[in-house]
Amino acid sequence: MDLYAVLFEPFVEFGFMRRALVACLALSLGCAPVGVLLVLRRMSLIGDALSHAVLPGAAIGFMVAGLSLMMMSLGGFLAGLAVAALSGLVSRVTPQREDASFAAFYLISLAVGVLIISTYGSNVDLMHVLFGTILAVDDASLLLIVSISSITLLTLAAIWRGLIVECFDPGFLRSVGGPGARLHLVFLILVVMNLVAGFHALGTLMAVGLMMLPAASARFWVGQVATLAVLSSSLALAAGYAGLLLSYHANLPSGPAIILVAGSVYVFSVIAGTRGSLLAQWLPRRHLSA
Repeated sequence: MDLYAVLFEPFVEFGFMRRALVACLALSLGCAPVGVLLVLRRMSLIGDALSHAVLPGAAIGFMVAGLSLMMMSLGGFLAGLAVAALSGLVSRVTPQREDASFAAFYLISLAVGVLIISTYGSNVDLMHVLFGTILAVDDASLLLIVSISSITLLTLAAIWRGLIVECFDPGFLRSVGGPGARLHLVFLILVVMNLVAGFHALGTLMAVGLMMLPAASARFWVGQVATLAVLSSSLALAAGYAGLLLSYHANLPSGPAIILVAGSVYVFSVIAGTRGSLLAQWLPRRHLSA
């Protein structure tokens, strides 16, 4: 079998495959480090909730202006921020935990979004919003995704140290007068921005996939936070590349193929990773002998 035809020819021959691969690269650079921080902060399910919270805003943007990139992106961003703010408010003024309030608002948001699109659109529009079409990413969508990834990387570079301190010892950060609340708000904004970027490529139901699966996989291989971010981005890009090839050669939907590849990497990491995996716990450890 010609390896060139299998591994490279689809990206050489077709512009839509190249744009999809660049979109995967940009998403990997922006989403994966954010996913690592979500995992470290034990906010993985909150990331999933926010990915669904984007839907009603995108649906309202669709209702107002059709499949308008700007309106759907702005609507999704505002809806995600609104759910994050409301969830945080409920958790502070009531005894309910933040994850429970996120779950409640995300279910409401998902239902409202599906209702709007089903009422004012068609089944095709609903499938487009829910599952995305990465192979149909155009230049405008690609520019948006790349811009969000660039803003994310620059922002993380500026506040990375404070975010790490807040992850592991928020009490210390408060005791020294650190900007813990502001860092948390900026981080949530970054999460929502990257989910909006992922929404245009993978849809609202799977936008969180490239954010969480590579980050969760990386935890079974390395321990340093910076290394986690690098490995997570690499795994996300590899999943995007392999998923696109799988969808091309097997005639499968591209978004689900990418997420399934990332999911396969996660399952392999759970079984065979070097840190805390099943094999690492079952195999006897070597002991130093005199």
